[in-house]
Amino acid sequence: MHATARRLNMSQPNVSFALGKLRQFFSDALLVRIGNAMQPTPLGDRLREPVRRILETVDAELMGLPVFDPPRSERCFAISTSDIGELVFLPTLLEVLKHRAPGATLRCHSMPPQELERAMADGVVDIALGYFPDLQGSSFLCQTLFDHPFSCIVRRDHPTIGDSLSLDQFLGLGHILVSQKGRSQELVEMRMQQLGLSRRIQLQSPHFMSVPLLVAGSDLISTVPHAVAAILATMAPLKLLPPPFETPLISLQQFWHRRVDGDPAIVWFRTLIAELFLGRDPSMPVNCSMAG
Repeated sequence: MHATARRLNMSQPNVSFALGKLRQFFSDALLVRIGNAMQPTPLGDRLREPVRRILETVDAELMGLPVFDPPRSERCFAISTSDIGELVFLPTLLEVLKHRAPGATLRCHSMPPQELERAMADGVVDIALGYFPDLQGSSFLCQTLFDHPFSCIVRRDHPTIGDSLSLDQFLGLGHILVSQKGRSQELVEMRMQQLGLSRRIQLQSPHFMSVPLLVAGSDLISTVPHAVAAILATMAPLKLLPPPFETPLISLQQFWHRRVDGDPAIVWFRTLIAELFLGRDPSMPVNCSMAG
């Protein structure tokens, strides 16, 4: 009995108590002492194999940790991000997934904050990537990937803007405002209010993707996160200029719901995202050595 207690990591009295409960339940001694050893009764001997199978099933189904095998996985990872977030994150993600998890796929969603909270709670969205100030409840976990400033963009041959931008020029131009609820432009607006400044909004749009052509074809100006500005400048003849006043940094983060914090596939995916974007300039192309 002492050896059995040691194997079970239990005290000998507790083992004796448990055996007593089993004897009472089965109305059988189950184990009897013969010499210096305990031997099973006929009923105890018959129970040996069924109990072994039950323990193996419990170990395999309940105690065994699920595994995620990237090279063989066909998992579809669901991401919530903005239209421009797709340009910031997806090219690098797709390139690396092609090598590390070639069967995995991505699905993108864009939804209001309240819908996003529900979608993440229900497992419709695995990871939210970008600026999501509303996802601050105890149900969500997050990791900051990088902080970056805002930049102003104007057309490259702008008639009045050269290589620098004064406050008077900034305030005198018509502005294109990308207005997405709970998104980064609120930071610029709040900063301008603190400074007692106001700008003339010539056009307000919920989409970033139309901005480069609109700016390139007019004398308007737009203030956007730097990573966005760098990407937009590849789509049209634009130049990037620092704002004429100090603006706050914007933190781009990845969020996930607490209920999937231990999911092996989500752990692998968010670890990959951190590897690719943590502290990096997302406007730079992916290093081929990171893909393999």
